[in-house]
Amino acid sequence: MKTRKIGLANYLAYGSGDFLGAGTTALTAAWLLYFYTTFCGLTPIEATFIFAAARVLDAVVSPLMGFLTDNFGSTWLGKRFGRRKFFILLGIPCVFSYSIMWVGDMSFWYYLVTYLIFDIVYTMILVPYETLVPEMTDDFKQKTKFSGARISMAQMSAILASFLPGILLAHFGKDNPISFFYASLVFSVLCAIMLTFVWCFTWERPREDWTEAALRAEEEKKSLTFGQSMSRLFVELSSTLRIKIFRQHLGMYLGGYIAQDVFNAVFTYYVVFVLMQEASMASSLLGTMAIFQFIAVIAMIPLCIRFGPAPSYRMVVVLFGLSAVSYAVLYWAGLSDVYALLLLISAVAGLGRGGINYVPWNTYTYIADIDEVVTGQRREGIFAGIMTLTRKASQAGAVMLVGIVMQMSGFVSGQKTQVPEVSHTILLILSVGTVAVLCCGFLVSLRFKLNLKTHSILREETAKMRTSGRAMPETATPEARATVEMLAGMPYDTLWGNNNIGYLNRNKPAAPSLKERASLKSTYN
Repeated sequence: MKTRKIGLANYLAYGSGDFLGAGTTALTAAWLLYFYTTFCGLTPIEATFIFAAARVLDAVVSPLMGFLTDNFGSTWLGKRFGRRKFFILLGIPCVFSYSIMWVGDMSFWYYLVTYLIFDIVYTMILVPYETLVPEMTDDFKQKTKFSGARISMAQMSAILASFLPGILLAHFGKDNPISFFYASLVFSVLCAIMLTFVWCFTWERPREDWTEAALRAEEEKKSLTFGQSMSRLFVELSSTLRIKIFRQHLGMYLGGYIAQDVFNAVFTYYVVFVLMQEASMASSLLGTMAIFQFIAVIAMIPLCIRFGPAPSYRMVVVLFGLSAVSYAVLYWAGLSDVYALLLLISAVAGLGRGGINYVPWNTYTYIADIDEVVTGQRREGIFAGIMTLTRKASQAGAVMLVGIVMQMSGFVSGQKTQVPEVSHTILLILSVGTVAVLCCGFLVSLRFKLNLKTHSILREETAKMRTSGRAMPETATPEARATVEMLAGMPYDTLWGNNNIGYLNRNKPAAPSLKERASLKSTYN
């Protein structure tokens, strides 16, 4: 693929788009459950039902959005504004729906409807946004820099999301919910500005660079009925999980992000009901984490290039796990009132979290490259839809679980103090719950083999397949063949659509696994 010249403005403009993804997520994860139970009169069960309802809706909206953005290019609007960027443009005025979620003293139904509205807007913007890097470049180092810019800007938004509520609470009073409305309004304005930058300084893959299979898929879908289109959507979605390295990527992604969601959902309660401090202290500690998350992201860019994503991921998982346990150790050791120690642990937690945030979104940009080798198509939108769905589902699931467990432990909304059982439950969730999820991601990372060297080999083989229109095992060196097969999870001669993965290839024979092929060779020999 011929890429345009990519400069600092392009990196920063693309990265700024994650003010929506990371900034609103950070504010929501750290404060929304607390806001609902403290200022809105909702019980933890009622609050978590809102998150659950949104995930039911999202199970349809996110994959549908991914499918739509992959196939929007044939419409007049798609040709005029871009199959991806049209939805980003449409979303710019819609981001202000975020602020209407943060109005105090309204009914349960008000909070349910406003959360669902913003959830749809979030999906409409983030799914096409997440496809842009693979559209703009195939180069490993450029993708790494784009991911670095994105996560760096995301951490800047997380710093703002951490400090701003505390500053506003100190100004308007700790019992005034208007602080949260103004915080959300700041983010709505910033997101609208940043998405405008994304629109101006990013681009999509030119149609002349589409593969023959992609063009054939574009023509085929024009004749499909609605029922056939829905069938195609289901086949495309389910096929993403047949890509071996995408499954591994999801394991690392969910392990790191669910751990953070569990931690975020309970951290403010830890400060208020375990340490018996003001919520503004939670804001300052979260802000400290966010600052060091930003530092960690800068450090992770060269680390991932040199050592690879998986080893770098394991290092930061250990850092975050140790810090989560340390918060509980401080309390049991009677040192939880030593603010300097709390700041130190928060700094270490920030280093771990920053790395955890960076690695999955860095590796995600390469998944479509491996999928192209397998299917002969570029399906960034479908993968983005699954990623957005799993991200929001994991966040909501973590918050739901925290809310349910806290209510079962005896938590009562609106009270200044809670029974001791609540404090013990908060400590267990903060430490044991966080570490347990991190361990899952750590174990999956042991099998993840994508790095600069293996991706370079993959690109070389992909270029050959694009030129010839088929897999060419006869031209591949033993090292190249072994590398591509390891990443794709299937024999070389079954690649480039010579299998039944994806709707376009659905009627072709299924490819044997590498183990099955090895077993057949062994039997034959």
